[in-house]
Amino acid sequence: INVSVFPPSNACIGRYIFNMQVTSCGHTYQRCLGDFYVLFNPWCADDPVYMDNQAHREEYVLNEHGILYEGVHKHITSRPWHFGQFEDGILDICLKVLDMGASYHHGSDRDHCWRNDPVHVSMVVNHMISSHNTNSIMKIPENNDYLKGTKPFSWNGSVPILQQWYNGRCRPVRYGYCGSLAAVMCTVMRCLGIPSRVVTNFCFPCSAENPLGINETFDCTGKNLCGKDKLWRYHCWNESWMARRDLNQCCGDWQCLDPTPLETGRGLACSGPTWVRSIREGELDLDYDGHHLFSRLNSNYTGWLSQNNARKSKLFCDSWPCGQHLSTKCVGSDQCEDITGTYKYELGSLKSKEACYRAYRRIHPGYCNASNSHIDRELSSLRSPFLSDSGVNMRLKMANCPMYGEDVQLHWLLENLRNEPRNLNFNLCAQIITYHGYPMDQFWKDKVNVTLGPREVKKIPLCISYNQYGPHLGDHNIMKLVAVSDPECGEVLMVSRDIVVNRPPVIVKLLSQPRLKVPCTAEISFCNPLQEDMKNCIMTLEGCGLFKEPMTIDLGTLASNQQARTVVEFTPYRLGKHRLLANFGCHKF
Repeated sequence: INVSVFPPSNACIGRYIFNMQVTSCGHTYQRCLGDFYVLFNPWCADDPVYMDNQAHREEYVLNEHGILYEGVHKHITSRPWHFGQFEDGILDICLKVLDMGASYHHGSDRDHCWRNDPVHVSMVVNHMISSHNTNSIMKIPENNDYLKGTKPFSWNGSVPILQQWYNGRCRPVRYGYCGSLAAVMCTVMRCLGIPSRVVTNFCFPCSAENPLGINETFDCTGKNLCGKDKLWRYHCWNESWMARRDLNQCCGDWQCLDPTPLETGRGLACSGPTWVRSIREGELDLDYDGHHLFSRLNSNYTGWLSQNNARKSKLFCDSWPCGQHLSTKCVGSDQCEDITGTYKYELGSLKSKEACYRAYRRIHPGYCNASNSHIDRELSSLRSPFLSDSGVNMRLKMANCPMYGEDVQLHWLLENLRNEPRNLNFNLCAQIITYHGYPMDQFWKDKVNVTLGPREVKKIPLCISYNQYGPHLGDHNIMKLVAVSDPECGEVLMVSRDIVVNRPPVIVKLLSQPRLKVPCTAEISFCNPLQEDMKNCIMTLEGCGLFKEPMTIDLGTLASNQQARTVVEFTPYRLGKHRLLANFGCHKF
């Protein structure tokens, strides 16, 4: 007997047991034929996650390989990631995630009725990634302290994280960061049949007070003081494709889901799903958490100088707008796609202003009847005055793309916009900044006097040696260089630059042609570029379809300029396109 099962498009997803009952000669026999799984189906036109583009389905549902974008808005870096949604046991783990989070919105999960709605499923998964009190999948380290767990940036893929959570009785895995949280969520959503992708936003503010303003405070040396507000250099979240029946949508569209717990005014919480188009249009009362996402993509930046008498004054500085270069992996290639236009209109355009007015009236109900000019004045008060208003233009331009172990070279460009000469004293400093805007060690300071003739343009070379920044960089490969003028010279001017220091590359070379279930060898090489020893060197290898679990190789100590070569053997156990990822770590990073 051949039996075919056609679940309706509104069937609840999950694992089903298939029983057969036979009645013959007055006797009834029951037999279990096995079990089967029902998932969301983006190939089915009646399914709320239907996606009509085959190339998009292959990328956002079937592709097990992805790219996470990091760095800063002027220097975007990338790292490969294994989603691994088709690895053995991952589907059962993903359904366990739904079981553990079932009570989040619905109290009791006896009828499972919510499991046919991708909106509610996505909310449960979003909550379970890092917001559940006891059983969340991953924890973020407090105060950058991760000595009791795995370094957040050492993960290569989602599979080891999900397996560790499942095998550890659903206790949180220590530790992750916004990128790994969004990538794990992408794995779970793709495994359940919901098209998903990871998005990175650069210049992402987290304000404790004003939702449309972000403040950073500096002392007279240029040191960034740790305040309530934080300007994240980048932040990753998840987008999932579905038709929102709760918003009367008849066709699918991208919904924003942020699994990282952020301050909302009511404590830490994840956010979404939020219709991406509603963020762009400023329709903030339409959806979940829309005002939080709009604010973080459209905040105004203010730099403050804190003086000894506790008085603060606004700095003249040119800051990049928040919410820049929203990036995700291109369909069918490893190129970066800029999707900023799906979240916000072009800065300064009429549609951008209209969306901002609409959003401001919803964020601040007291301004429901305020004129547009009144709102413009309120928003301008949240911005620092431009450098050009002071009569001097400045910017810091990179002269090289520094690798770990190399000196950082910059050009400081200054232009006097007026017909009178200017004599300015500047304090310069460099400081380590974490990706989420937490200022750390101030390791370099200098003082420079600059004389500018009328309309003069001047270029000053700056250099920060590896010996100065190397002992402080650690796992955080971002530093901030600041030049701030002496308050005694009048208006206080500031120019700053975030600098990314690239890590040395790991080179992977295949020594034989990979074939299914036939041993294959690869050579992994790494060279120590420093003028000192690297201690506690470890290489971690991972690859969906290549390794059942990550392989760790202890390389010990590498002397200066020493090259480590390791030959590894693996047996591909699954057909398809695979990637071998290698991650190097040592006492330095």
